[in-house]
Amino acid sequence: MSLTHLLPGRLGFGTAPLGNMFRAIPDAEALATVEAAWEHGIRYYDTAPFYGAGLAEERLGEVLSAKPRDSYVLSTKVGRVILDEHETAARDLGEKGGLFEHGNPNTMVHEWTAEATERSIEDSLKRLGTDRLDIVWVHDIAQDFHGDQWLQKFEEARTGAFRVLSRLRDEGVIKAWGLGVNRTEPIELTLALDEPRPDGFLLAGRYTLLDHEHALQRLLPAAQAQGVDMVVGGPYSSGVLAGGTHFEYQQAPAHIVERVGELKALAAAHGVSIKAAALQFALAHPASAAVIPGATRPGRIAEDTAALNETVPAAFWQDLRAAGLVSPAAPLPAGA
Repeated sequence: MSLTHLLPGRLGFGTAPLGNMFRAIPDAEALATVEAAWEHGIRYYDTAPFYGAGLAEERLGEVLSAKPRDSYVLSTKVGRVILDEHETAARDLGEKGGLFEHGNPNTMVHEWTAEATERSIEDSLKRLGTDRLDIVWVHDIAQDFHGDQWLQKFEEARTGAFRVLSRLRDEGVIKAWGLGVNRTEPIELTLALDEPRPDGFLLAGRYTLLDHEHALQRLLPAAQAQGVDMVVGGPYSSGVLAGGTHFEYQQAPAHIVERVGELKALAAAHGVSIKAAALQFALAHPASAAVIPGATRPGRIAEDTAALNETVPAAFWQDLRAAGLVSPAAPLPAGA
């Protein structure tokens, strides 16, 4: 089953911020944000044990467990098993150090073996308060977390998680699986395998207005050739495109801030919101099945849904291209 046929719309909700990413979010605010997503008609929700050591799954589950299970699509990830014991030392998260320092204090075991995959799924079902998952992503087997050892982690997942998820899909326990990563190379490597065959991928931060050239070189053409869909995560580049100060989960460097200024100035000249430009750009590629911005405030959901439906004049996209702010190879929305 392709992701396009499985997903109930082109706008989903990414829950990484609900794991207290960057700041401690009150429970009431987090739960109200999920409720707002539901009220605005969003029916695809993506989460992961990694997000706040289970916190995002718990918060999402508190809301969704009261909704009819057949009325939404749910994805989570494998690769981290959350233990009952608490961390006593700083977590080693590669380039993402301190990302969820305000999340749950539980110890996380980073493991992609068959046994860890099955346990991770069982634990996620409990935290989410549900009896089944629709999509499972193999999480973060990439350079940003593992440096030069990422290929070892990939091989662990290939012989462990990949095979477990393929079996669960074939048995009808889940509907689809793939990788959920912040780098293109693990997906390219997976697409080159003879087996097992994933159904799609979640690519975070690599197909945005600020960062898309690399994905356009090999990954997206290969995905198109194989008919494999992409869910685009992090369309606002960690928030800097939506008024925040983070890019790649860190404080945005000067050259990125300058680029964002250029994008916003051009958008303002055409009366276009930067969120509309970001979401509609990410969805213009034929391989994009959905986009899943995250949020921690209910009002942001209304902004996202409005941005998806905003009318963006063709002249904006044409000027964006002429100004060199998007790759010549990037597909633009119809009419541009």
